[in-house]
Amino acid sequence: MSNQNYDCDYNRQKHVHEVTGSTAVVMECKECHNHRFCTVSGEAIKKGNSHVHEVKFRTDFADGHYHEFCGKTSPAIDVGNGKHVHFLKDFTEVEDGHKHKFQVATLIDSPIDFKYTE
Repeated sequence: MSNQNYDCDYNRQKHVHEVTGSTAVVMECKECHNHRFCTVSGEAIKKGNSHVHEVKFRTDFADGHYHEFCGKTSPAIDVGNGKHVHFLKDFTEVEDGHKHKFQVATLIDSPIDFKYTE
């Protein structure tokens, strides 16, 4: 199948991070439960001497509902060898009378593109 019929230009994607995690368990509703999520961040947004990424996701469907989130990561956190991650700690939107707390670190951008330094 060709991508010619889709309104996508994969060549424009330059610097994004995978984001995956789970929300904290909520005990205040009918049944205690949590949700999982997985997404890819938006492109880098310059911020001071660093950058941040916009993150949007919809959780899995658990306990008869899902939650959404839209926010921004922390600036880049150096992890060595020219690589970095970002941190994100926040709450989902309210659904079914409650919200969930979560905290994640993004995965490293281009994890197999590395250089050894000795």
